[in-house]
Amino acid sequence: MNKKSTGFREIAHTADWELEVWAPDYFTILKQSAIGMYKLMGVSTDKKNNNERSINIPWSDQENTLVTFLSELVFICESEGLAFHKIEFSISDNNLKVDLQGSPIISMEKEIKAVTYHNLKIETSQDGLNAHIVFDV
Repeated sequence: MNKKSTGFREIAHTADWELEVWAPDYFTILKQSAIGMYKLMGVSTDKKNNNERSINIPWSDQENTLVTFLSELVFICESEGLAFHKIEFSISDNNLKVDLQGSPIISMEKEIKAVTYHNLKIETSQDGLNAHIVFDV
């Protein structure tokens, strides 16, 4: 398969959703994972209204940080009805700071119950990083 340098695709899974994500670096893996997750959920937003937000995530390892980041986005999606299209990262004092810009959700086809650790792995390849994430739906 000829993959572009960044992207994502859904992997067939019996009961849940699985997403494969690839990118040249870890921050881009995080960003592509968020974009892919919103795509799986069928999120449509009101792009006329912009909301800005910053969240801080304790840095532990790549897998835990990825699950925590996506779980925060799911929580904000469900509790505040927001999805984000601009995502920027920085690390300071063992915290991942995420600056977000997004819009209210107009519609969503399906909700995610949880971001899981099932089969979660981030691996190095010759082109960068690959990640597999399973979502409980």
